Amino acid sequence: MTYAPLTPHSSLLTQRLKPLVVIVGPTAVGKSQVGVLVAKALGTEVLTADSRQVYRGMDIGTDKPGPEERQGVPHRLIDLVEPDQPFNVGVYRRQALAEIERLHRTGRIPLVVGGTGLYVRALIRGLWAGPSADWNFRERLVGEAREKDAGYLHQALARVDPESADRLHPHDHVKIIRALEVHHLLGRPLSDAHRRHASAEASYSPLLIGLIREREALYRRIEARVEAQLAKGLVRETQHLLENGYGRHLGAMKGLGYRQMAGYLAGDYDHVEAVRRLKRDTRHFAKRQLTWFRKEPEVAWLSIGERESSEEVAARILERVTRFLSHLATRSAPGTVVGKLAAAASAGG
Repeated sequence: MTYAPLTPHSSLLTQRLKPLVVIVGPTAVGKSQVGVLVAKALGTEVLTADSRQVYRGMDIGTDKPGPEERQGVPHRLIDLVEPDQPFNVGVYRRQALAEIERLHRTGRIPLVVGGTGLYVRALIRGLWAGPSADWNFRERLVGEAREKDAGYLHQALARVDPESADRLHPHDHVKIIRALEVHHLLGRPLSDAHRRHASAEASYSPLLIGLIREREALYRRIEARVEAQLAKGLVRETQHLLENGYGRHLGAMKGLGYRQMAGYLAGDYDHVEAVRRLKRDTRHFAKRQLTWFRKEPEVAWLSIGERESSEEVAARILERVTRFLSHLATRSAPGTVVGKLAAAASAGG
């Protein structure tokens, strides 16, 4: 597959118009394979937006693409920290912005690929810091959660901010408490505050493409992925991490795959139950990802047929990239230097 949407690449065009292509979608939908093909065609790199692939030594459980799968395409923003080191969306955004600027400066279109919606949102819209913590309120919520059942906090959030509750796991008490805290301090939902926030720090021209499959087809791919992870040695990888001092209490070890296998290794349940839980939890995770991205109005969805190859999907994405660049050209004033470059680039594609 050959493709040249910018012929030749212009650092002036990319620096002024700041095009940014983003491929999102649920786990197991096929983002990684398609992303590599699109990156090769565009002559660019993959900037990963995955909150789990930032951890070193966690490869199988996070489906981190290996050297053969990358096909020579550089992958950035993976293997950034050890599993016990702190990492958050703010750190990700700072490093991602630096990578985007580097690619724009060298005349390339940055390609972001991933399923962590918060990371993508932070790149496109910036970060909303929100009000300072109210520690007394937080302590009160923690106390109430101890006295009530496990789903108490999530139910409380659903009453005041159903949108945030819908995208948060019922056991993610840290984020649930923060959402309740924001509502308590501002008198309006966190989801509403996020919608009102618009960042002036980064003004990109983004093209967001969401990949989606028919539900049963996606679930079959999830089943196959879990079986492949087990065949590659997910249990051994989890055991190795535990032996190296990365305990089950760590946020990184609570991710899909490691949480279920750590429970099996601890004797909480047998291997069959661990696999059942992993497949079930992965399906639930995919549903939450879809819920998040479907509420992002900028995402243009691309439905993938069950027999459609990655090459065919990549070709369809590249057609959209062509139209996207052409649209940018028409938005640029034709008499300016950037406008002339954009028009020439579009014609060259």
